[in-house]
Amino acid sequence: MASHTLFVCKSCYFSLTQRDYMGERGGKVLFSKLLELHQQWSLKSESLIAEVECLSACKRPCAVALAAPNKTSLMFGDLPPLESAGDILKLCEQYHASPNGIVPRNQRPEVLQKGILARIPAAIGD
Repeated sequence: MASHTLFVCKSCYFSLTQRDYMGERGGKVLFSKLLELHQQWSLKSESLIAEVECLSACKRPCAVALAAPNKTSLMFGDLPPLESAGDILKLCEQYHASPNGIVPRNQRPEVLQKGILARIPAAIGD
């Protein structure tokens, strides 16, 4: 069963200046690219890719967020939907391997070294 989730905003514009690409929102394009790569991905059974209505990062399209139990959640924006899917899955691998969800900036794929929008601490248990 999947223990890690990559959330992809399906409402994100393709870019700050372009809403759609070939009739699809940028977030939907990115989601489709991620699903294609996910089929052959080594962490397929341990990671879920979920489309969400909105991540409220409208000025920073495209946006994704990573979450897992007992880990810091990470959210990124400014991701080019046609080129970044492979790098996003590489980050997911790093996130999966991290005991606390923190992936140092200089170790992340280049497109994800910038554009971090949030680091949300894991929930505090009882």
